[in-house]
Amino acid sequence: MRVYDIILKKREGYSLTKDEIYYFVNEYTKGNIPDYQAAALLMAIFFQKMNKEETAYLTEAMMYSGDVLDLSKIEGIKVDKHSTGGVGDTTTLVVAPLVASCNVPVAKMSGRGLGHTGGTIDKLESIQGFHVELSNEQFINNVNQFKIAVIGQSANLAPADKKLYALRDVTATVDNLSLIASSIMSKKLAAGSNAIVLDVKVGSGAFMKDLDSGIELAKEMVDIGHHMHRETIAILTSMEQPLGFAIGNSLEVEEAIQTLKNRGPEDLKELSITLASYMVFLAKEAPSIAEARTMVINHLESGKALSKFKEFVQAQGGDPAVVEDTNLLPKAAYTREVIALEDGYIQSIQTDNIGIAALILGAGRENKNSPIDLSAGIVMNKKIGDTVHKGDSIATLYTNKAEVLEQAGSIIRKAIHLSEGPVQKPRLIKAIVSKDHVQIM
Repeated sequence: MRVYDIILKKREGYSLTKDEIYYFVNEYTKGNIPDYQAAALLMAIFFQKMNKEETAYLTEAMMYSGDVLDLSKIEGIKVDKHSTGGVGDTTTLVVAPLVASCNVPVAKMSGRGLGHTGGTIDKLESIQGFHVELSNEQFINNVNQFKIAVIGQSANLAPADKKLYALRDVTATVDNLSLIASSIMSKKLAAGSNAIVLDVKVGSGAFMKDLDSGIELAKEMVDIGHHMHRETIAILTSMEQPLGFAIGNSLEVEEAIQTLKNRGPEDLKELSITLASYMVFLAKEAPSIAEARTMVINHLESGKALSKFKEFVQAQGGDPAVVEDTNLLPKAAYTREVIALEDGYIQSIQTDNIGIAALILGAGRENKNSPIDLSAGIVMNKKIGDTVHKGDSIATLYTNKAEVLEQAGSIIRKAIHLSEGPVQKPRLIKAIVSKDHVQIM
């Protein structure tokens, strides 16, 4: 088999076979196919696209290119959650203990933040002593004993995806549904869970800017999940503004704790309940979504989910006292209010620019080796639809670099657009995509 023939075949618009796709992925991962030929094939895929079978085979090949977690020693149905990424996306910190408190095992492998998208691992490491480097045996034992554990991603998890994504990033071939879906799902499937709930973000702070493209991506990923015999459901959610109020690692941990105390922002609380309900349902701990939701809300309101979070933190070496005293989290040396210069109503927020402002303050990484300031970030004081008066604080900045406050404040002020008349708040849950049905909310 020659990679030249595979490139030519896809360039001419023909479908690739499973053997051809596996050959390409395996040989490229081993270093036997040069970047220039891999780039040529990616460009051919970009223009000619892939059908469902090709996309599934590509996902499979990338999944099996490295480690595949064996969670068979964990009791019960393992359900994973994946978000396509956004600004202030704190849901894992709330959803994982909520689901675990419902007797569903949460064996989660998470990543670090890159660019303006935050990482769950960084957020958890804001808690003094918390460590994410567990042995496989300890990881499994923690899930069996406490129903929850979160570890960092294995370096050898879907290595083909890492190589191909780096190449896509420099060859203008990122924006292809099959390549996006297979990249996301190869890592989720390699993480070993029995079922997957996908949180597909749509809006100015997300990769998918509109609902139609979000639904297309969701369908691709749901199809891949079912091809691999994993029950998969996608929930399309708003990223037209930051989720909750907090953006930044320790700030988001504090907000997550408040949410687990049933005192958090309404949008973060509602999305967390929704995601957790679908996970509990897929784990067959409730016979319907409605009954799963009732269980989840009961465990939030009773404090069971908060207790589970505390137990989880302690099990991974963190200081559980942070649950009662969030002042134990890292604190920034400098704060500044971003003040509104006129009256109006918040009409829209350029959410990705809010994320960039948080990055400048120190909350994110320019590249994977950049240092990160766990105390840095932003707390939004206004959301879309809110009334604003001249002189109101629209956001509070936190950093240990006083010299960047002016720049970050300017970016935030430009990212928030006002109107003279009232504005309707955006719908949080936009659609549900299952194997056979798309429900627009």
